Amino acid sequence: MIDTDAYDRLRTEILHGDLAPGERLRVADLNSRFNLGLTPIREALMRLSSEGLVEALANRGARVRETTLGELQDLMETRRTIEALCVRRSMEKGDSSWEADILHSLHMLVRAPLPISNKDRDAAAEWERRHRTFHYCLVSACGSAWHLRFWNTLVDHSERYRKLRLLNHKTLAADVRNVNAEHEDIANAVIAREADKAVSLMNEHLCRTESAVARLLSEKPIG
Repeated sequence: MIDTDAYDRLRTEILHGDLAPGERLRVADLNSRFNLGLTPIREALMRLSSEGLVEALANRGARVRETTLGELQDLMETRRTIEALCVRRSMEKGDSSWEADILHSLHMLVRAPLPISNKDRDAAAEWERRHRTFHYCLVSACGSAWHLRFWNTLVDHSERYRKLRLLNHKTLAADVRNVNAEHEDIANAVIAREADKAVSLMNEHLCRTESAVARLLSEKPIG
């Protein structure tokens, strides 16, 4: 059985950027750092490798999956397709409780402070958690467990990329804009069941984030 403590800890460190893209993952070093046990760490790395968050190196252990422009573009295009489908179906099936969840998650997201520097991992993690909750609420009424499973996988991987922008949001390349207003516009369109408008706003929102992350990747920011 997989030790979920080791898996959860390593997965969180990867998604939050504490274990950086391309960083070598030596079992002994990870055990010294986390004190989770050699066998649980090996098993966790195998599971993370199957999820595409870790890359196995022939006879050389493993490393955190690299971030590349090509993967970013493929990932975000796929996410836009799945998210649009889930949002449209949620607007067809969602009830008043679903609408209330959207508004509550938006309220919490608006009040989440941005990190003050690229070292402020705790603030970044909390903002990311609330951001993910908001986007999940938008798609949660789609009625398909498989669609939501694919959506969660795509968001896991896009979170690694978006973290670059979040931790470097004060730089010009990050294209800082009023994301709270964007989220509010999307939420209003979804609740009003304006499907084409909602999908258009969502696509624009995700495309702008993709463009900002692409610029940051090209500049190889520290963080």
